[in-house]
Amino acid sequence: MPGKNFDLRTSSHETAAIADAAVDDLARRLTQRLLEKPSSRWASGELPEALALLHVLDHLQQATERLQREAATAAARAGASYPQLGSACGMTRQGARRRWPGLFHHSDEKPTEHPMMATPARPLDVLLVEDDVADAMLIEEALSERGARNLVRVTDGVAALEHLRAADSPRPDLIVLDLNMPRMNGRELLRILKGDEDLQTIPVVVLTTSTAPDDVTSAYSSHANAYVTKPVNLEEFEQAVQSIDAFYLDTATRPRP
Repeated sequence: MPGKNFDLRTSSHETAAIADAAVDDLARRLTQRLLEKPSSRWASGELPEALALLHVLDHLQQATERLQREAATAAARAGASYPQLGSACGMTRQGARRRWPGLFHHSDEKPTEHPMMATPARPLDVLLVEDDVADAMLIEEALSERGARNLVRVTDGVAALEHLRAADSPRPDLIVLDLNMPRMNGRELLRILKGDEDLQTIPVVVLTTSTAPDDVTSAYSSHANAYVTKPVNLEEFEQAVQSIDAFYLDTATRPRP
């Protein structure tokens, strides 16, 4: 029922043991049928039983993935969210989002995850300069839980400048910047941004995997507003992004355009 915790009645280990036993039994029965089929090349002895079993297991895995996608879509339409989907499959919310990207955008009856903050007078604009798809997805997910955010993602400094200087682009309230990117990296972009009278007042937070002291010093010398190292732990990564959002978009007073 909506709003209640679901009791699956078995531990994850018990469920895994039951599933493994059932899949093993099914796979071996299917393998035996293949080997016994007169018209099948499996019966000719070209491949041993072990390879026939691998063949069957591969197709069972593909079928499982299709069925899992259908089940996830059905759960989303019934009101489940990424945290619930992840919990049901023994993974994090971020893991569920990676496995089923765009699930709630493509569902006819999509549920919405409730933001933690009240919706502001206008959606806040964030420019994410990040070439890593997985990190970008996690950042988007973390920001979405903070409230209404218009997130625009570009993959390098050249694309960032093109967006910022386009006449029809909204001025971002915050720029989240990675350092290592193709064409123009974050170090070069930061120097340009902070040397441009029209763009230098936009808060820029460097969010990167680098812990090198030279990178930290260089970023602050180029007038970065903050330097944050990406945590390896997914929950800590989400908390770091939300802390950036909370300070620069909720707490700090932003300059007027």
